[in-house]
Amino acid sequence: MLKVGVLGAGHLGKIHLRLLNESNKYELIGFYDADDINGKKVSEEFGYTYFENMNHLIDAVDVVDIVTPTLSHYKCAKKAMEQGKHIFIEKPITNTLEEAQHLLELEKEFDVKGQVGHVERFNPAFAAVKNTIQNPMFIETHRLAEFNPRGTDVPVVLDLMIHDIDAILSVVDSEVKQINASGVSVISQSPDIANARLEFDNGCVANLTASRISLKNMRKSRFFQKDAYISVDFLEKKVEVVKMKEAPATPGEFDMILQNAEGEKKQIYFENPGIATNNAILDELESFADAINTDTVPVVSLKQGTQALAVALQIIASFSTKKISSEMQ
Repeated sequence: MLKVGVLGAGHLGKIHLRLLNESNKYELIGFYDADDINGKKVSEEFGYTYFENMNHLIDAVDVVDIVTPTLSHYKCAKKAMEQGKHIFIEKPITNTLEEAQHLLELEKEFDVKGQVGHVERFNPAFAAVKNTIQNPMFIETHRLAEFNPRGTDVPVVLDLMIHDIDAILSVVDSEVKQINASGVSVISQSPDIANARLEFDNGCVANLTASRISLKNMRKSRFFQKDAYISVDFLEKKVEVVKMKEAPATPGEFDMILQNAEGEKKQIYFENPGIATNNAILDELESFADAINTDTVPVVSLKQGTQALAVALQIIASFSTKKISSEMQ
């Protein structure tokens, strides 16, 4: 079993602690929290060993699970990697692209592995259809959430939209060519609602919308490709797969047939892939243990986490450019 320690015992950190403690692939050694009062409280309530010194915890483990605020991700990861420890780091990977790129260098220099906590990759609905998504040419995503003060210290792009950015980059085998985006601050000092249009070199277009001041929660993505439409409901863990194939010469009574302007006939049919019940956070943590034990590339590598961050920051920069342009008029 891999010895693991957690940095950060906030809302998500406590979830990680519980799951790691239950996992049969890790031995939970303990945790560190910058807030000494909170750290001792969590230790007393749940029985996890609290380390008052972060360095002592890092020294005692094989894997460091970083669930601290984004601003401290780089500092924590750098310290752990320089001690030869593998790191699991929550999304976004770091606060700046330069920090993320340096972690990629440290990963090679110290021969350690890293995985980024883009948990939607492990959502059972997405996992059920990921291999069915082949060369999508139009993608539309909506990630809406009711207001929660937690997380509003960063733009909604880094808080919510980055989940969809990562999922899209995992199925579109092409470079981003152009980005157009708009963001609006309603309650927070940073944008609470954002829309971005990504254009890829291969012609694919993705339209992403994220909001953290909606009246109801929604996490849906739709993928359109040649002869197929695939809908993923990340929140309800449901999928809809509609495909088309050449119509039979003699259609059945209940066959759904479409004919285009050129006279070509297609038959519409539905697929219902099985969706497994899982705990996505536990799965991502244990998949990292598997990657370490088998010396394979993690499901969400530091490189992929860096690519998602790069696109997110370009979207945010697009907000700034439009604001400056407006002020100059």
